[in-house]
Amino acid sequence: MSSAPAAPSRLISAYRGVRPAITPVWFMRQAGRSLPEYHEVRKGHSMLESCLTPELAAEITLQPVRRHGVDAAIFYSDIVIPLKLAGVGVEIAPGRGPVFDKPVRTAADVAALPTLTVDDLAPVAAGVARTVEGLTAIGDGSTPLIGFAGAPFTLAAYLVEGGPSKEHLAARTLMHADPDAWAQLMAWAADASGLFLRAQVLAGASAAQLFDSWAGSLSLADYVTHVAPASARALSHIADLQVPTVHFGVGTGELLPAMRDVGADVVGVDWRIPLDEGIRRLGGTVPVQGNIDPALLAAPWPVLEAHVRDVLARGTAAPAHVLNLGHGVPPETDPGVLTRIVELVHSAPSEGRE
Repeated sequence: MSSAPAAPSRLISAYRGVRPAITPVWFMRQAGRSLPEYHEVRKGHSMLESCLTPELAAEITLQPVRRHGVDAAIFYSDIVIPLKLAGVGVEIAPGRGPVFDKPVRTAADVAALPTLTVDDLAPVAAGVARTVEGLTAIGDGSTPLIGFAGAPFTLAAYLVEGGPSKEHLAARTLMHADPDAWAQLMAWAADASGLFLRAQVLAGASAAQLFDSWAGSLSLADYVTHVAPASARALSHIADLQVPTVHFGVGTGELLPAMRDVGADVVGVDWRIPLDEGIRRLGGTVPVQGNIDPALLAAPWPVLEAHVRDVLARGTAAPAHVLNLGHGVPPETDPGVLTRIVELVHSAPSEGRE
């Protein structure tokens, strides 16, 4: 069974639409990259090896909670982990990202994909359980763990392209050239994402985020017809576990209502539109997460401080707001800047609708 934090969590309250006295804050990609302690513990270990070694994954997940005092831990993993554990040939190429042994381009390729099982996810469950145990020893023990998975479209796009792509032309072509094969691929990816999320929640994660890195390449019509049903299928795997869910995509300002409608409790907004505009598009009824521009982390503090305060002010239009970046922490970020943002947010009373 999933385990709740030892004390009330302002993050979970916000995710459930109840505005806490202090706005919660955490950062996407806070676990790793910018932290010297991360690079130290990663020495001699590949990215995927670090994700699949429970003690390493737990330690890396806990590092930013200790250092920054953020209101949530986000499990250290990678969206391709469920594919790797299923038996798909994939590695993380330094400086490039996931690279697959063989692209998935035909119906036969889709049919040949291996099936992910619960047993395959044992290293993930062990890492989550170890992390949750470690969180009880930090602060008052109330910091929750967020589990996450790549959304089906992002997984499918990687599989079809064979690696990172800017426009995902091969994936979008398959979507229309062979819609039956595409639908089968999306169902496979949805079940992989859903099982990955379920394993994390059952092991103790208190919330779950579905992360659609590449959905911004889609038209609204294509998203609604060819992608949204699979994202709903992924989230259905944890519907009975009653944890709040977050749906976030990059470049998805035009897709926000459709992303909400797949069944998410919270919608993440990237930096490309003002947060209050995202809230307006969502009808003003949904808790939101976001949306500091990651580029401003390297700006002079007065510029960044003004931006953070502006995001906080715009977030008051929603029932609740969790401050985050509009994407991940750049690796060159000064960790002290992140700590300073947390201190600023925690010192500013949360205002807005009760």
